[in-house]
This record gives sequence, structure tokens and C-alpha cells, in this order.
Amino acid sequence: MGKQIDLTQGPIWKRLLQFFLPILLGVFFQQLYNTVDALVVGNFVGKKALAAVGGSASQVINLLVGFFNGLASGATVIIAQLYGGKQHSELKSALHTSLLFSILGGALLTVVGLFVAEPGLRLMNTPEDTMEYSMQYTTVIFIGVIPSLLYNIGSGILRALGDSRRPLIYLVICCITNTVLDLLFVVIFRMEVLGVAIATVLAQCVSAVLVLCALGKLNEAYRFRVRDLRISGSDLGGILRIGLPAAIQSSTYSISNLLLMASINVLGTDTVAGNTAAGKVDSIFWMLMGALGTTVLTFVGQNIGAKQLKRAKQGIKTCLFAGIAITVVITLILMSFGEFLLGLFNQDSEVIRIGYRIMWFCVPCYVFWVLIEVFSGALRGSGDALIPMVLNLVGICALRLVWLYTVVPAHHTIDTIMLSYPVTWVITGTAFMIYYFRGGWTKRTLTKAAEEET
Repeated sequence: MGKQIDLTQGPIWKRLLQFFLPILLGVFFQQLYNTVDALVVGNFVGKKALAAVGGSASQVINLLVGFFNGLASGATVIIAQLYGGKQHSELKSALHTSLLFSILGGALLTVVGLFVAEPGLRLMNTPEDTMEYSMQYTTVIFIGVIPSLLYNIGSGILRALGDSRRPLIYLVICCITNTVLDLLFVVIFRMEVLGVAIATVLAQCVSAVLVLCALGKLNEAYRFRVRDLRISGSDLGGILRIGLPAAIQSSTYSISNLLLMASINVLGTDTVAGNTAAGKVDSIFWMLMGALGTTVLTFVGQNIGAKQLKRAKQGIKTCLFAGIAITVVITLILMSFGEFLLGLFNQDSEVIRIGYRIMWFCVPCYVFWVLIEVFSGALRGSGDALIPMVLNLVGICALRLVWLYTVVPAHHTIDTIMLSYPVTWVITGTAFMIYYFRGGWTKRTLTKAAEEET
């Protein structure tokens, strides 16, 4: 059985590091898993295939899958708090509710995804020369979405219990499987984008089976059993209360990206491919921030469950300083070696030029995203999910849409489109910092704890 880390005890920096490193490596392999698809099609099929896999198709998939994963994040918070409070019976019920919810949600997502894929791609002005590839990729991914959701929620449960090691191991296995199948289907069998999509789904099936087996070996008091799968109304209500704001935030964020992608699409295949390559290169930053966000959410969740507010706040401070230091290093690396890294995905000089131009607009302002990631994770871990949703909706999504429909039409260039990212990050990061330090969330947390004691 994997080692579960109790984040409510021991030196804060040591517990955070023990939990963070396996998550970091796990997210690294998750990004590598996605990046391999782009590397294979970009080098063995061409820039049209690269644009298809990383362009409109990716945005449509992220919109729908991201909404469900936002809902599922509520389960992570609930389970972390129950584990921190040693409430094993309630934990068992929440675990089985979460897993059945992912299966039912995945089935619904498959139907909806297949229905909206083509009209969604066309609404985004997907270049006609990439349309066939985009449809192939999107269709196969949605057909195989259930194992993806099972892995995501299952690994989230394991992390909520303090076990970040086994999700890492399963991701490594999944990544290796995906890489081998990518090369087999694309290079040997010449299946192009269809081969990449099938490889992705098969690899996700492997990871889903592994994580379910791990959940079946947990403590007897709350381990996974198929016969115990049922929906508890109270558990589902708690999951939705915390997860729905995150889901709405994720979907509206994706919608804003969809509309921005539509603006990029009309600039041509070279621009779409350059944007895709830039996104894969700077995925190292998003990988680190994703791991940091999961760490602070789980740390705060367990410590709030154990009624240790002071320790939770100390952990948040540690994560914030670590995130800023990491971001400075990553920024220097990406700015120094950006063109070389872009060339790994496609050797077309125009694609590299556009990709590097995009990076110059975004990378120097990543430090503001640290504020968003850490404070948002901390607030959601405490159970305060509404305000992070509002701040993100207004500061990122709404302002980005205003920019898209006012500034971009007057100067429709890749520069103008990309400038919307740093502008919204600066505003939203500042808003999160102000809200966190004003302390309203701590008052609600203490009030809730007092109510539970009475």
C-alpha cells in the first residue's frame, strides 16, 4: 500500500516537499503524455496535424472535460477534510459517491461531446485544412473519456489521503504506454492523428485500472468496493457545493480561450501551429503551478479538517514563496532557450518565429499566476469556493472577452490577442492577494468549525 502523508503533523516545509515532489513528477509525466502527441504528429505527420491536435480540438475537449474535473475537485476537498478529521465512515461514502459520479458524468460527457464536436470546431473558425484531423482526434477522445475521468478523480482521492506517490507511478506507466503506442500507430502503421487519439485513450484505460486497484487496497474502513458504489445525496451536495464554482470557473475560462482560439484560427495554420508549439513549451510552467495548486489545496484541506488554521496559513505562505522562486527560474530558462525548444515540435521557421513571439508576451508575467494558483487553491481547500470563482470569472474571463471584442477587432494581430493574457493575470492576481490578506475567508472557516463543534 502506498504511503499516505499526514499533512497535519510534522515540519511544514518537509511535509509540503514530500507531497509536492511526487505530484510535480506526476504532472510532468501528464504534460509529457500530452506533449508526446504533439511531438509525434508535428515531426511525422506535419504542421497541419500539429495545429489540429493542439488547436481547436484541444480547446473543445478542455471545455467539457475541464467542467467535469472542476466538479470532481470538490471531492478532493471533501475527502481531504474528512481524512484530516479522521471521519472514516463518512470518507467511505464520499469516496464511492465520487467514483460513481465520475462514471455517470463520463457517459454523459461522451454523448454531449460527440454531439457538439463538429459545430464547435466550425464555430471556432477551424482552418479547413485541419478540420478532418480535428474531428478524428475529438471524436476518439470523447468516446474514451470515462477512463480519463476515473483516473483523474481516483488520483485526486489518493492525493487527498496524502498519497501522491502512486498517482506518479501510474502516470509514468501511462506515459510510457502512450509513447510506445504513438510511435507504433503513427510511425509504423501510418494512422496519423487517428493513431495518436487511439493511443491516448488506451493509455488512459491502463491508468484508470491501476488507480481503481489502488483504491481497492486502502484502509479497510474506506477502501473501494464495486458493491459499495452508490450516490449519497449529502456527499454529492458537498461535492457540488465546492466543485460547481470550480467547474463554472473552468468552463468559462475555457470558453474565453475558445473565443481567443477562434481569433487565432483566422490568422492561418502557421499561427495556430506556432501557438500550439508555444503552449507545449511553456507547459513546464503550468505543470509546476498545477502541482503547487494541488499541494496547497490538500494541505489546507487536511489542516482545516483538523482545525489547525494557523498551520494552514503557514503552509500557504511557504507555497507562495516557493512558487515565486520557481517561476523566476522557469522564466529565465524559457526566454533563453525558447527558439530551440520550439524547434523540437516543428522546424518551420515561420512557426518558430510566431511561437517565440507569443512566449515573449506571456512568460515574463507568469509570476502573477502564482498568486492566482496559490490563493485560489488555499481558499478552495478551506471550503471557500465561491469567491475564487467570482474573481476568476471577472478578472480573467470577463475582462478577456471585453478585450477580445473591443481591442482585438481594431488591431487583429497575434500580438494584440496575446496581450490579453498578461493584462488579465495582473488584475486577477492582485485581486486574489487583496482578498486573501483581508481575511474574510478565515472568519467563515472559524465560524463553520464552531458550528460543527456545537
